[in-house]
Amino acid sequence: MKKQAGVFILSVISLLFAGYARAQSITLVNPVLSGFYPDPSIVQAGSDYYLVNSTFSYFPGIPVFHSKDLKNWKQIGNVIDRTSQLDFMGERMTRGLFAPAISYHNGTYYVTCTDIDHDGNFIVTAKNPAGPWSNPVRIPQVRGIDPSLYFDDNGKAYILYNSDAPDNKPLYSGHRTIRMYEFDPVNLKVTGEEKQLVNGGVDITKKPVWIEGPHIIKRNNWYYLYAAEGGTSVNHSEVVLRSNSVWGPYIPYEKNPILTQRDLPEDRKHPVTSAGHAQFVEGPDGKTYAVFLAVRPYAGDHYNTGRETFIAPVEWRDDWPVINPGSKEILYDYPANIKEAKQRNALPQSGNFSYTLRFNKKLDPTLLFMRKPDSTAFSLSQKNGLLLKLKPETIMDLGSPSFIGKRQQHIYSTAETQLMFTARTPNEKAGLIIFQSESHFYFLARSMAGNQEVVQLFKGIPEEKKMEMLAEIPLTGNTSKLGLRINSEGATYSFYYSVDSKNWSLLKEKVDAKFLSTKVAGGFVGCIYGMYATSSGEQTTNSASFRYLKYAGNDPMYR
Repeated sequence: MKKQAGVFILSVISLLFAGYARAQSITLVNPVLSGFYPDPSIVQAGSDYYLVNSTFSYFPGIPVFHSKDLKNWKQIGNVIDRTSQLDFMGERMTRGLFAPAISYHNGTYYVTCTDIDHDGNFIVTAKNPAGPWSNPVRIPQVRGIDPSLYFDDNGKAYILYNSDAPDNKPLYSGHRTIRMYEFDPVNLKVTGEEKQLVNGGVDITKKPVWIEGPHIIKRNNWYYLYAAEGGTSVNHSEVVLRSNSVWGPYIPYEKNPILTQRDLPEDRKHPVTSAGHAQFVEGPDGKTYAVFLAVRPYAGDHYNTGRETFIAPVEWRDDWPVINPGSKEILYDYPANIKEAKQRNALPQSGNFSYTLRFNKKLDPTLLFMRKPDSTAFSLSQKNGLLLKLKPETIMDLGSPSFIGKRQQHIYSTAETQLMFTARTPNEKAGLIIFQSESHFYFLARSMAGNQEVVQLFKGIPEEKKMEMLAEIPLTGNTSKLGLRINSEGATYSFYYSVDSKNWSLLKEKVDAKFLSTKVAGGFVGCIYGMYATSSGEQTTNSASFRYLKYAGNDPMYR
């Protein structure tokens, strides 16, 4: 009997332990931030994690995400949320802010970044990562891109960055260096002399290109300098070097790169490509993880969702870090012995999901304006939802059109809105747009043709500041509340309308989505579903009301 009782007690303990282990385990689903969230940078502050991304010329700039488990992320603010901080007017959408890096030291959060066309490299600070953040302080001595801070354990701080070739005499196209200054984190100034840490990359005899996105960490008395190499397309990678001094010399790992997908078969199922631009962080389980950018193409090198934020475990081998050690391919999910910490009132960011944004109180922080919000051009109310005034500016101009958008976060997705609007002239148009650049977009609009109300579909004409009509259909009956819907289906988009937001009619199906891909349109951004209203160069007092924005994604890798 005593033996049986002992076996029973051990069985109960085993079951309890198994249940506890399950409660402490999660699955990290990639991308952890789906859609146009490139150039991730992450910092740990106690039990909290904060992550930022590039936003280029969209406003607000540099979203700040918070997590406690590296899985569930909630946007808590934006670093650039006041027009007095930076001005992106006159810039193309793919310019603006490149590659922010977030740091934390002695109760202060720091973000370094590059305003590529105007202010160059700058730094902002905050006591609370949700904001407010300070006005930018320029760092003119830091000439290049992708600055990041490193705080050593001896109290000293450094700023390192991508810069020109030695003496500004490149040996080949893409020849760059990594350089560093000592930094005064109180007065936000460089001190001492600039020093070159890396010339070209891991092996300059092989003509490596675009060494960028550098970071330094210290572990077991080694200083590790790790950075992206190979450019941000299919040859992207992450490499690492180390030294016993923060100033070098830095010796490369003989098994570099520590992350890349460039050598894998192109025909693999649900490929992840272009991986690099990584940063390490210690997880709640005490293990090292890397966040990095990568993309999910639907055909070849064509993708519309932009560069996304991924995560993978890091293994230390002979005092060298290796990202994603158990697989050549980046996986869509990784198990981790971390207790899940869900975020209240957070929009989902990974896997397949859906949500509805209603415009009756305030705009969700994930929504984007072009360059600069015009507070006189929009309002929110319980009755009208989002009211956009028609402005003469168009999305083909470099100004501030009446546009508010949300990232396309899936290869297969649906965006839908309900529009209340009556055009007075053919110049007046309002509706739903899928936008990649000033010349690469599709615009599903309500307008006028002669004296007839119509639904029209337009396509941007590259480099001409014009658009061509692809389809038009007259509206009849009660169309006071017009539903508009855009479906993304991998390599195509389809466009629908509804007079009751229940029964949908096809306007045009299977329009070429590759036209909006980064491969065709160029640049560094992803596609944005936007609510847009314009008077096409003319003055007007007319407005358009959008009741909601519904979004749903259904990608095959998660089914």
